[in-house]
Amino acid sequence: MSLFNYVVIFILISLWINGIYSENPCAARQIKGQSIVCVCNSTYCDEIVRSIPREGTYIAYTSSEAGARFRKTTGLLGPNEDSLLSHNESVRITTLTVNTGKVFQRIEGFGGAVTDAAAINWKNLTDPRLRQNLIKSYFGTSGIEYNMVRVPIGGCDFSTHPYAYNDVPEYDANLTHFNLTSEDYEYKIPMLKAIKQESRAPIYVLGTTWSPPGWMKTNHALVGPSHLLPQYYQTYADYHLKFVQKYTEAGIPIWGITTTNEPVNGDFLIVKFNSLGWTAKNMGKWIAEYLGPTIQNSTFRGLKILAVDDQRITIPYFYSLMIKEHPQALQYIDGIAVHFYYDMLSPPELFSLIAKHYPDKFIISSEACVGNYPWDIQKVILGSWQRAYTYIHDIFQDLNYNLVSWLDWNLCLNKEGGPNWAGNMVDSPIIVDTENGEFLKQPMFYAMGHFSKFVPRGSRRVEVMESKPFYYRSLLHVAFLTPNNTVTTIVYNKDCFNRTVKVKVGNYQEVLLSLEAKSITTIEIPV
Repeated sequence: MSLFNYVVIFILISLWINGIYSENPCAARQIKGQSIVCVCNSTYCDEIVRSIPREGTYIAYTSSEAGARFRKTTGLLGPNEDSLLSHNESVRITTLTVNTGKVFQRIEGFGGAVTDAAAINWKNLTDPRLRQNLIKSYFGTSGIEYNMVRVPIGGCDFSTHPYAYNDVPEYDANLTHFNLTSEDYEYKIPMLKAIKQESRAPIYVLGTTWSPPGWMKTNHALVGPSHLLPQYYQTYADYHLKFVQKYTEAGIPIWGITTTNEPVNGDFLIVKFNSLGWTAKNMGKWIAEYLGPTIQNSTFRGLKILAVDDQRITIPYFYSLMIKEHPQALQYIDGIAVHFYYDMLSPPELFSLIAKHYPDKFIISSEACVGNYPWDIQKVILGSWQRAYTYIHDIFQDLNYNLVSWLDWNLCLNKEGGPNWAGNMVDSPIIVDTENGEFLKQPMFYAMGHFSKFVPRGSRRVEVMESKPFYYRSLLHVAFLTPNNTVTTIVYNKDCFNRTVKVKVGNYQEVLLSLEAKSITTIEIPV
């Protein structure tokens, strides 16, 4: 062996010892009747390092109900690998042919929300190393590399009390007393700054108002059926602009805003937390005559404005009817935001209405969580693979219908699924256990990571064609051309038994894999 080879080996060993190429596995804790959670404390947290596949090779990462978490496998690319299989084995193969010549939407990113609750739970981790491990898990290169964050403008139900900005004095139409609150300065902004510092990609921050001050509303309260009083239409537009100004001054630039969280909630007695109702006609008027011009005539004219921000089923009402009533609003709207709750009540083909009639507008999924329904007696279920699958199914569906982003709800919650002043507890991909000085990564966390880590901003979805035996059901699948000069294909096996899949890209790039039962696999190959 030459001296050069010895030097190379020495350098590689030194790098490994110093942790540059280290990859900590999941510290698994089996949950009875469920899958596992991965435990992080101040001195240890699992990592996933994305390796760059060399020419002629692929790298696959698998997470499963049985307990795999980003299990990494590598292999050689090549045609006709199934020639080594028996006839019975070869006829059971499902083939996914990736057509990089047919390109769809550009991906903007994946992420979650820095609510008061999330930031409070993060801050309650008293050891700075543990807080940093949580941030790295989501936003670091050794984590799942989120690049988007949603933040409430003022309070929401995931706060310790109901509030809005400029609550007092009342009837202050010029918002002369507008300022941020202790929740911003002590919790949300510090967490956002830690995120910005950790992330290697620019963080897109999306702001959303749940309710303005009660004095702007017909019911004079933060909660309950209400609408914005017409005399405060300009005030409510200024309310958003002042939030953007204040957060920018605090070092947190805002990428976009939505036009009020779930406006349906403000028309019905279905929720007991901060809300504001809109009719499609009035929302169109507000955007066209107040919000749009206010933003356009400010120094933040590049700010994205996203309409709807409600369930998928409301798209025809809160977008199509709104534009029909006030077509001039269209010039100010960059896209629409949707939530994933009650998706079972509406077909994903509703997204196609936007692509067909408004091809220059994009769609993002801006909020999702599980444990939210009234029949969910147990709000937090540690280790639930079924809840991870709920995320997986919706993400596949949304991406295949041209959505450009998918955002989770709270980045972390406590063991009860809060705090939430309205008692509206839910589950989260990370559960903080302050008593034991640790946080627990749920299967949902890894489900998100199979997309967020390997589909960076700027990736373009490409066509995938499936060929399978008639007696098998289809796999969930989606593929992307990434800025890393790779093709990333993500596949989910819903069955309770292993499936053999062949992924083909071009004439000479084939991957043959056995997909574990109830597993998600991300496959990356160079192009």
